[in-house]
Amino acid sequence: MLLDLSEEHKEHLAFLPQVDSAVVAEFGRIAVEFLRRGSNPKIYEGAARKLNVSSDTIQHGVEGLTYLLTESSKLMISELDFQDSVFVLGFSEELNRLLLQLYLDNRKEIRTILNELTPRLPSYHSLEWRLDVQLASRSLRQQIKPSVTVKLHLDQNGDHSTHLLQTDPATLLHLVQQLEQALEEMKTSHCRRVVRSIK
Repeated sequence: MLLDLSEEHKEHLAFLPQVDSAVVAEFGRIAVEFLRRGSNPKIYEGAARKLNVSSDTIQHGVEGLTYLLTESSKLMISELDFQDSVFVLGFSEELNRLLLQLYLDNRKEIRTILNELTPRLPSYHSLEWRLDVQLASRSLRQQIKPSVTVKLHLDQNGDHSTHLLQTDPATLLHLVQQLEQALEEMKTSHCRRVVRSIK
């Protein structure tokens, strides 16, 4: 699978051939730090003074490199696909090898960082349910009023939580139909492409 880089990203990466390979390696280190700790304008300003360019140019170069490394790591593309993706940028063979080495050295760490950044959502643990039917009351002797009580147990980061829900059967049936429709939607090719790009 090849990376599809926009023109903006290509412009940001176009600065890399103008600098030494040691500087590109340092940009790779800054890109990984950028993922860990966020943006640091002081680093960009210091590098801009040393290279006699604007700090925006440095920032765009690091952000372009960060995007290249994160997208490659997220999709776990092979060495060959990475080389083919970078080849379209028109860089020298030495720079292509350096970028490949940066990717190979940092992809596990980048995947770990990206995994830590994903929000931890509650997950299903168990479900208890009960059907109650009120057949009569003091004022109405023949009345059928069903209700479904659901006790939902969830896990989130090792903590257990319980949610008590009560509804009538018609609403529950509508909820089941909507969930089944959502599951059917997940089987479409469009949804599979979206899910693949998220992973």
